[in-house]
Amino acid sequence: MNKASKLTVLAGALLTALPAAAQTQQEGSWLVRARAVNLDTANKSSAIPLLAVPSDAIHVSTKTIPEVDISYFITKNIAAELILTVPQKHDVKVTASAIGAFKAGSFRHLPPTLTLQYHFLPDGQFRPYIGAGINYTRISNDNLNVPGVTKLHLENDSWGGALQAGFDVKLGKQLFLNLDVKKIWIRSDVTAPGLGKLSTVRVDPVAVGVGLGWRF
Repeated sequence: MNKASKLTVLAGALLTALPAAAQTQQEGSWLVRARAVNLDTANKSSAIPLLAVPSDAIHVSTKTIPEVDISYFITKNIAAELILTVPQKHDVKVTASAIGAFKAGSFRHLPPTLTLQYHFLPDGQFRPYIGAGINYTRISNDNLNVPGVTKLHLENDSWGGALQAGFDVKLGKQLFLNLDVKKIWIRSDVTAPGLGKLSTVRVDPVAVGVGLGWRF
């Protein structure tokens, strides 16, 4: 075999091996992140004329929560992300009413969220993305009242939209630094025994998170 023939055979072998090599170097379809997330609530609510509570006087406490997020890459650019945490306790206060400001009590909420994301630079070291999806919030353990007047109750279920933007920075073969911002729409009706619906509270938090992700 002459030199030209050997080069032809070698080139063919290399071209045949390239798809297999690319496949072995391709990143996995799963990305799991652990984040610390600060929830900054919107504190929007309708007035309660019966109690002289003005609009936006019902405040739900902000807090920092742990979060675990599981993403599956359908393609290199498109991923679905499930956002999870454990039930979170929030304090509630009323800033103005017929009896003045008071602590109304607390409740717990569990807000799993599912988003569909578009990743702009899936092979880069800096990987920005945007996403949109749906949130379901389960409200439980509400222990609320107007002192000396009546108990209060929050509607148990909330469905709403979610918007998301963020980026990953590749730190190693499988390790990523993540910054993520979400706007989540959460609302609940406030009722009282014998009085029915008194107000609608829109929690609608902005969630700013930072954490680490593992791709496999």
